[in-house]
Amino acid sequence: MKKFLTFFSLVLFTGTICVAQKVSLYSIGEFGKEDYEEFAFWVKANKRSEINYSYGKSNKEVKLKFIGIGVLNGNQCFKVQFSNNYILHIVPQGAQIKVSDLSGKYNKYFAWKYEGPVNGIGTFCEPCAEDEDQAMKLLKLYYLK
Repeated sequence: MKKFLTFFSLVLFTGTICVAQKVSLYSIGEFGKEDYEEFAFWVKANKRSEINYSYGKSNKEVKLKFIGIGVLNGNQCFKVQFSNNYILHIVPQGAQIKVSDLSGKYNKYFAWKYEGPVNGIGTFCEPCAEDEDQAMKLLKLYYLK
């Protein structure tokens, strides 16, 4: 118990986010429809972890690889790569992320996705970012540095 209180006090004192496991979810379209897309940016043990991309009616999931930070059109971004070497640039903008490729053919804005009960119905997502502010803080802290 003493170790927990010391750890908890340290987190409060420093004002930093100390995460065992958190995920920032961003989506576009309607879940269960063909136009649905979702990015899940995981942080585990205070380190950038896996990135998952889900899409379509069947919500097929693909693991992406983080390949570094950069600048796109004057904005700080980070890059992710699919297994076929296709690269997307993720640019945090306000409460959204802009996701695009260099050709400009893929250029979409994704909003933070709430994952939890609605009107008391559904289950709570423990690792999910609590709100769009926390989701963006996690991205900036673990993916843009």
